[in-house]
Amino acid sequence: MPRPETRRLRGIRLDGLTARLDKAHVWLADVWDAVAPKVAPVSAPVVAVLRSITPIGWTVLVISALAWLVGWALGWAEPRYLAAFGLLLVVLSGLLTLGRMKLNVALDLHPQRVIVGSGAAARVSVVNDGGRPVLPLDLDLPVGQNSARFHLPTLSAGDRYDEPVIIPTHRRGVITVGPLSTGRGDPFGLVSRRVTWTEPIELFVHPKTVPVEPVGSGLLRDLEGHSTNDVSMTDLAFHTLREYAPGDDRRYIHWRSSAKLAGRPTGSPFLVRQFLDTRRSHIAVIVDCDRMAYAAADDFELAVSAGASVAVRAVRDQMDLSVAAGRFAVVDPDPPMALDVFSRAELDGVTLADSARELAKLSPDVSVVVMATGSLGELGGIRHAASHFPPQVNVIALQVEEGATAGMASLGSITILTLGRLAELPIILAGGRSR
Repeated sequence: MPRPETRRLRGIRLDGLTARLDKAHVWLADVWDAVAPKVAPVSAPVVAVLRSITPIGWTVLVISALAWLVGWALGWAEPRYLAAFGLLLVVLSGLLTLGRMKLNVALDLHPQRVIVGSGAAARVSVVNDGGRPVLPLDLDLPVGQNSARFHLPTLSAGDRYDEPVIIPTHRRGVITVGPLSTGRGDPFGLVSRRVTWTEPIELFVHPKTVPVEPVGSGLLRDLEGHSTNDVSMTDLAFHTLREYAPGDDRRYIHWRSSAKLAGRPTGSPFLVRQFLDTRRSHIAVIVDCDRMAYAAADDFELAVSAGASVAVRAVRDQMDLSVAAGRFAVVDPDPPMALDVFSRAELDGVTLADSARELAKLSPDVSVVVMATGSLGELGGIRHAASHFPPQVNVIALQVEEGATAGMASLGSITILTLGRLAELPIILAGGRSR
């Protein structure tokens, strides 16, 4: 059994070895940082060549290396011939991928925003800007989860090739189109070099919407702004007259009333107008993205369409607008961006209360809130979401369920509307019931 002193000395030696290894690691990292820029011109092409070797090519190289070792160990010539043949095959395949192509490749997507179910198309254009013909190539264009492949024919100098691409838009969402790339390789699939020519483009497929009445009518009142009890010196809602005080703007002196006070022994000889603040309405639209709140996936799509319909009306009426749908929220967006949020909406587990809390921080001055949720959304969750806004905010909750009978109920100060079809949205927002 070793003595305690020996164990302690061994521990000291082990700690010293660890410290030396750490120093060596730092030294090697510093050396690599200093050498890497100098060897980059040589190492970059080598790395590019190694990356172009396909799994089949690496398999051939590994088999060739094993055959060489077997032939060298046993003194057999046949395995060494096999190894040389495999290495030569990979090298010749790599030579087929060398060379640069002077191509002008463009990917056009117009329009970039469409409504679900409408047509969308992209156009691929390839022009040979080089002085030599370009051999046939395969062009790959990812479209969402799928991929389209085109066979590019031989292009002489200055020739052009155009190819239209029809993009299906039967589902709401965001479809990534591109990047457009070409591949050069050998017939055996040992080496393949891909060149990316364009950047990916996002195609926004907006949800279906229905025209609703101006948001200032029916249940969603208070469109043009409402008077408050806050006194102001510059606004539209006249409140009263008061005596002039130093610092008041002389433009608001009411001369006719002041003339009646002429010759008064005390007080100011002038009266000024005083106003009440009128604040522009700010509507917030929230879509519940919690999967547990919906009985079916179609109910979620109905909720998204209902929220988008209200947002479209608010934008058309030039209202201040805030939108939240799951992980995405935007305040005072441009008209296209407002619907882009609904295109990105997905069942990501973000609850109605989570979105309401986030939107209340981003837009503390909202006056109307429209929340769209599913039929399985609990009333307690709706009340919790509404609690993040001040009491004077008008809160409307839309509970959607495909085929349900439209109705209206109250939960304290919250108005709860039941929506079964998108076409019924204008009726129930106007304060009526469908028949």
